[in-house]
Amino acid sequence: MTKIATWNINSLRLRVSHLANIDADVICLQEMKCQNHELPVNELKKLGFEYQYARGEKAYNGVGIFSKVPLNDIETLDFGGNSQSRHISAKLPNGTRLHNFYVPAGGDEPDVNINLSYAHKLKFVEDMNAYFTSPKDKNHIILGDFNIAPFEHDVWSSRQLANVISHTPPERERMLSLYKTLGWVDVSRQFVPQTEKCYSWWSYRNKDWKKSNRGRRLDHIWVTPNLQSQLKSHHIMQPARDWEKPSDHVPIVAEILL
Repeated sequence: MTKIATWNINSLRLRVSHLANIDADVICLQEMKCQNHELPVNELKKLGFEYQYARGEKAYNGVGIFSKVPLNDIETLDFGGNSQSRHISAKLPNGTRLHNFYVPAGGDEPDVNINLSYAHKLKFVEDMNAYFTSPKDKNHIILGDFNIAPFEHDVWSSRQLANVISHTPPERERMLSLYKTLGWVDVSRQFVPQTEKCYSWWSYRNKDWKKSNRGRRLDHIWVTPNLQSQLKSHHIMQPARDWEKPSDHVPIVAEILL
């Protein structure tokens, strides 16, 4: 049994101690906000993450896979037309390829003609679609901060957020197309019905995030269909939103028989 976690940590150096609260064999982080030579290597080793695979970036972005077991065939790819540090992948011991993505947030204005960040985000997801149309490996797990809440109950109000980036029709359409490339299984929605609200992010702007509960499901774990029967458990760590100096995202942990 392997426990795999994803978390937009919003600064690894600031919140590395919080990783002790996450029960996982492999942790995939986004928005690390540090270069590779700045990684808190020793702190991570003390937590059991002896194997560290990172694609850092100064001040922004940055993704990493931190594991208690050795991984192999590390790969980084560029999506969206630039070389920002938003993807890293590795093969798990059983040969399944694990992809860690940090999809661009997309800015504030959902208009590609005036918002280049939004255009970049849409292109990024289009490139993901193209890649997974005919990948070289058979078994995949993809996860990370996708910055898109695709379904009605992935946001607190689908009607009110219809023109808010992360839930706009162009984003949702591209993500639904991505679902179809390999017939992906959405792990969270295997355990939480589509009719129920399900969130992984609550804005810092909410003075009382728990009371207002205006969340969005921006963080995802998907597996290829052959792994569906091997899914054993799933946990969105909502209490993490109340940790000291919390990220606005919370970790998601999936237990998979691998």
